[in-house]
Amino acid sequence: MQFKYPEVFYFLFVLIIPIIVHLFQLQKFNKVAFTNVAFLKKISLETRKSSKLKKWLILTSRMLGLIAILFTFSQPYFSNKKAEYKNHNIIYLDNSMSLNTNGTSGNKLKMIAQEIIKNASESDLFTVITNDDSYLDMNKKELDNLLKNISFSAKTSDLSLKIIEIQGQNKNKTNTLYKNILISDFQIFEKNKIKEFTNVKHPISLVKVKNQQENNISVDSIHISKNTNEEFTISVTVKNQGNEKKNIPIALYNDSKLISKRSFSIGKDLDTKIEFTVPKATNFLGRIEITYNDIFLFDNTFYFNINSQQKVSVLSIGKQSGSLNKIFSENNFQFQASDLRNINYNSIPDQQLIVLNELEIIPDVLQNSLLNFIKNGGHLLIIPHKEIQTTSYNTFFKKINSGKITSFRKDSLKITTINYQHKLYADVFSKQVSNFQYPTVSLSYETSLTGDKIISYENKLAFLQEIENPFSKVYWFTSPLDLETTNFSNSPLIVPTLFNIGQLSLEVSSPYYTLHMENNIEVLQKLDKDEILTMTNTQDSFIPLQQSFANKVRLKTSDLPKTAGFYSILKAKDTLQSLAYNYANTESLLSFYDVSKLKKENPNIEIYESIEELFAEINEKNEVQWLWKLFLAIAIVSLLLEILILKFFKP
Repeated sequence: MQFKYPEVFYFLFVLIIPIIVHLFQLQKFNKVAFTNVAFLKKISLETRKSSKLKKWLILTSRMLGLIAILFTFSQPYFSNKKAEYKNHNIIYLDNSMSLNTNGTSGNKLKMIAQEIIKNASESDLFTVITNDDSYLDMNKKELDNLLKNISFSAKTSDLSLKIIEIQGQNKNKTNTLYKNILISDFQIFEKNKIKEFTNVKHPISLVKVKNQQENNISVDSIHISKNTNEEFTISVTVKNQGNEKKNIPIALYNDSKLISKRSFSIGKDLDTKIEFTVPKATNFLGRIEITYNDIFLFDNTFYFNINSQQKVSVLSIGKQSGSLNKIFSENNFQFQASDLRNINYNSIPDQQLIVLNELEIIPDVLQNSLLNFIKNGGHLLIIPHKEIQTTSYNTFFKKINSGKITSFRKDSLKITTINYQHKLYADVFSKQVSNFQYPTVSLSYETSLTGDKIISYENKLAFLQEIENPFSKVYWFTSPLDLETTNFSNSPLIVPTLFNIGQLSLEVSSPYYTLHMENNIEVLQKLDKDEILTMTNTQDSFIPLQQSFANKVRLKTSDLPKTAGFYSILKAKDTLQSLAYNYANTESLLSFYDVSKLKKENPNIEIYESIEELFAEINEKNEVQWLWKLFLAIAIVSLLLEILILKFFKP
């Protein structure tokens, strides 16, 4: 038994009052003379015994009544918690796309929300954490309103981070008991990832949402496998999880217009590629649709977009080079070449990439123009001359980096190491090359410049380096590329290296982007001081993060947009280009944690089969059985008993 107001028992001293009254007899007896003394003496003894019993009964009823009144005001109760404590349920509710599926009773996420509304206690506090937001310290009415309007999120969540967030809400508020709850399908995105439940430090209750089906087919990705002046070929990768499937319809649309339709079959747990060849269009709003009713429907549609190609402007300053002309071809680049004496400085701000090709000296006026160029988002590639003026180069390096050229080395070195993780080679190699025919150089410059090594010599020093600087990308070859110095120009590696340096100088829009990933897009557009770009579709409109440069605008999207589909980039009311966004393909995976094993690994984890079972236990443990009415009844009965004794008990 517990008491809401135990301080009431300080008044127990009032029990001494009826005891004092009982001990000090205030009633006085008068003596009366009778003739038959023996008979009267016997009557007197019997009367005194009855009177004494009556007084003890009255004292007992009064004591019982007073004690019952004190118990009534102290408000006694039975419960597993103290009555003044508030129960705070902290719930992580997984609202990812993998719960956008139908069970026997309807949509899974909506049914989960209804179960919580139905079973949660009216007296508790609630905090709800979803994949993209947190709602703190709500009462039951606020919880109901939230859950009735909950929507799906394209943002995937790391369960270990959500556990940290849940436990971080246990703030030890005064008179608060916390219940940590995790409701999810416990989807596994990376099979080799370290276990996500090793950081459970407070008791946490898990409810796994189960899927009835074990089959799913999805459009995993697309890429443009062939692009000519007349047509392009779209290669679609379809992923199957589960049993073999036959004669599945698949269609290609340009916006709402059907372009091609066919069917395909796919084996158990396999991928397949399906190709569509379509005539070239200025702006192709592609949509791939698979008609098949499986566990997930959101991944049966895939959006992509092919804009008219934006050509990267490249200016080469210095030595004439046939290799640069071939690599920076007119199909993908607007290439110009100029010697040092004939530079058109007014054209520098309009470039995306400038190549300093084997200059002996970098004049001050060119240094200042290049510094403004890279500050405004332009990229720079420096190929040194074999007889450079070191002071001139070091003056420029000092403006963009703390390093400098330290020495000149004239001996043969092999080029042996490729940084496969660098963005330049993201789609170049399917695997690391082990039988690489190493190019060599006969002279090189050693520097103290800081930055990522892209290609290295056998002595671990950089052959090609991305120089760290606060402005833009600056690439530095530590050796000339002429045939007298190196045979690197004859190596197959030179083409993807220089081509990708050129391509990455302008973040040309990709055929599609993934929602809730960090995406960078660059638009060739000059903006006035107060102008901004917006992104919009038929339902939503928002202003993305953006940075304006002299001749382009760099956009960054992450949390927005939230739904898959086509979006337009607008300047005022003018459409500059279109983008396509899709849900992450990891949401389609049918791999889930076996939560039954988690309790054995961590004693702080408790597993529940359903939301109803979880809240039934919570409500039972937190139910308060008040006893003050019982003690009030005892006090009243004691009072009535005393009245009856006084009235009907005759000594």
